[in-house]
Amino acid sequence: MKKACKSSGIGGQAVLEGIMMKNQEVYSIGVRRPDGEIEVHLSTHEGIGNKKLKKIPLIRGVINFVDSLVLGMKCLTFSASFYDEEEAKPSKADMALQKIFKDRAEKIVMGVTVAFSIVMAVAIFMVLPYYLADIFRRYIVSDTVLAVVEGGIRLLLFISYVLLISLMRDIQRVFQYHGAEHKCINCIENGLELKVENVRRSSKHHKRCGTSFMLIVMVISIIFFIFIRVESPILRVVYRVALVPVIAGVSYEFIRLAGNTDNLIIRILSLPGMWLQSLTTKEPDDDMIEVAIAAVEAVFDWRVYQGRAEEEPIEALAESLEEEAAPAAEQPETEAEEQPEAAPDRTAEETAEEIELEEIMPVEAAGLEGTEYEEEQEEAPEGFQDIEDILEAEQ
Repeated sequence: MKKACKSSGIGGQAVLEGIMMKNQEVYSIGVRRPDGEIEVHLSTHEGIGNKKLKKIPLIRGVINFVDSLVLGMKCLTFSASFYDEEEAKPSKADMALQKIFKDRAEKIVMGVTVAFSIVMAVAIFMVLPYYLADIFRRYIVSDTVLAVVEGGIRLLLFISYVLLISLMRDIQRVFQYHGAEHKCINCIENGLELKVENVRRSSKHHKRCGTSFMLIVMVISIIFFIFIRVESPILRVVYRVALVPVIAGVSYEFIRLAGNTDNLIIRILSLPGMWLQSLTTKEPDDDMIEVAIAAVEAVFDWRVYQGRAEEEPIEALAESLEEEAAPAAEQPETEAEEQPEAAPDRTAEETAEEIELEEIMPVEAAGLEGTEYEEEQEEAPEGFQDIEDILEAEQ
């Protein structure tokens, strides 16, 4: 099979004992349940903003970043639900939120959680490094050198954070699933058949990884802050916070470009991110690879991508999922009118003829079990309710 050079466009995230894979608006969550079985949940996620905004450079990076946080939190909650030892009783705060916001309570809690996460990330990785670097201001006169020192502190904090969480056993397994996710995508994009043997020998590093994205954010922030020359310390902090969406947008464009080209310069610039992935991806076992394959195949037809089969648009899958999710009350009232009219009552002679027909070709053998034909048999006059019993009696 010819090697596939173009990016598959799919992405994912490791969750608790599983993987989330996303292809446009459709996503799947594959989880290895405590009983050893694989469960795959399939749904859609449109996210914030419309399709036009998601095509505008820089802006689409910010939108995708927020969307990934929201969806990632939802998927983590879903995967964790399989491993709750006992259903927790709702707290007073939960009951109060449910009473106030009703059906919107879960979305609001999710939004607040994501907002808090963003604020904490900006405070720790953007604002704190500035104040730590400012300690050296009495020894370093050059603002350019100070910006580089600040960037170095920012990188040190990020790498230290990753190293600390990697010591946790649960996080180590998440990093293994992270490796399985990368291996599946690399297997597909290298033109190999998606099976355990091929996935196992594929690389666990990928240029479009979120780890690389975070590193690029750190590096680009150094470049941006070198050119910010204001005297007011307060304005320096304000600029650092205000430029976060711009930095995220530029970083996303680089990661997107890296995933769609084999340019030598881009590959060299991507190397630091690939090296950092050695901390956030671990070699998975075959059970984890099987979960990753199940999650991928639920949302992405890799055979079409590799030219092994004809294309079936992903929009058709998204529409079918939306139809399944629609409540029965929303079905059109004309549906009942389209149902065929019930067959009129038959005479005993007609029913007897049907019994003779059953001797030649029973309902099960004819493949009519569960169909309208079998339902008509149940509506026969009293004395002919169970045709099979009559046939056995005659035999």
